[in-house]
Amino acid sequence: MRAARLIHLVLLLQSRAAMTAAELAERLEVSERTVARDVQALTEAGVPVYAARGRAGGYRLVGGYRTRLTGLGRTEAEALFLSGVPGALRDMGLADAASAARLKVSAALLPELRGASDSVAQRFHLDAPGWWREPDAPELLPAVAEAVWADRRLAVTYRRRPDAAAVERELEPYGLVLKAGVWYLVARVPGGGSGGGAGAEGAFRVYRVERFERAEQLGAYGVGADGGEAAGGGGAGSGDAGGFERDEDFDLPGFWAERAAAFARSILHDEVTVRLSPDGLRRLPFVTDRAAAEDAVAGAGEPDDRGWTAVRLRVESQDVAYTQLLALGPDAEVLQPPELRARFAAAAARSAELYGPEPYGRSR
Repeated sequence: MRAARLIHLVLLLQSRAAMTAAELAERLEVSERTVARDVQALTEAGVPVYAARGRAGGYRLVGGYRTRLTGLGRTEAEALFLSGVPGALRDMGLADAASAARLKVSAALLPELRGASDSVAQRFHLDAPGWWREPDAPELLPAVAEAVWADRRLAVTYRRRPDAAAVERELEPYGLVLKAGVWYLVARVPGGGSGGGAGAEGAFRVYRVERFERAEQLGAYGVGADGGEAAGGGGAGSGDAGGFERDEDFDLPGFWAERAAAFARSILHDEVTVRLSPDGLRRLPFVTDRAAAEDAVAGAGEPDDRGWTAVRLRVESQDVAYTQLLALGPDAEVLQPPELRARFAAAAARSAELYGPEPYGRSR
């Protein structure tokens, strides 16, 4: 642990002209006294660390000294490609690896280029979760991410819904997707080809990571393919019980785009007919499914003499349609089905009563 910290300290000084004891202590998450002891250890080992006193003082390397300890490890190199999504790195347990990778890259750059990483960080930031949603990283996400990186099969316990019965699965984890603050695992059921239905062997499926109750690497931690004890050892492709050979033709972004589009279409089970004002027509994609709204507008007829347009809109259910179209207020008139139109008529009557000549409370 201390050796890694000493290397980290040298790389920090190599990437900066000088750093105070307080700055180093904050970056290394130790006390200033520990920093002083580490600097002394480096000096005794022949690393030319110079301590300057005074307000402008601090620690610096004697001019021209450069360490060769800048080689990236595999985990650090992989984490570096995700360095623009700090929340995702933290959730997967890769924040330290990414920090070390960035530091090594910075230390290897010419002095005039060392500010590049800070420049990018101040100009681009990805905040994946939606508004008014506090992100909650699934407890088992680091274990699942580790299996994805290592190409090792997982033995999992999973619930499709919170109230559903738990099922046991053996999976080949291909990739992780962060969508609107929710983590999903794309995995294949071992055996067979990549075709077949959702439950077929060899089929790729999507799992919400937060619904895993257990996720253990097969063969890595004493877990056998049959659920019993097994010896660890060997990585993917080495013949051990836990490794699997990836299908090199599998395209994670392409698979996700296709599955997401299919999912969006599959949940639109119902249809409503609604008459919209010009403003309601413009706002429709913002209150309901965008693709369904665009299809509805594309298939609409000509506006009537008042400029209103009747459209047939695919919706998830009448309850969902009621909630969504209510946001359009007086710019939408539901025509079909009759029961949904009746709900809107009742809502309009209640609103008219609330907004009568007198405030609702005073008229009682």
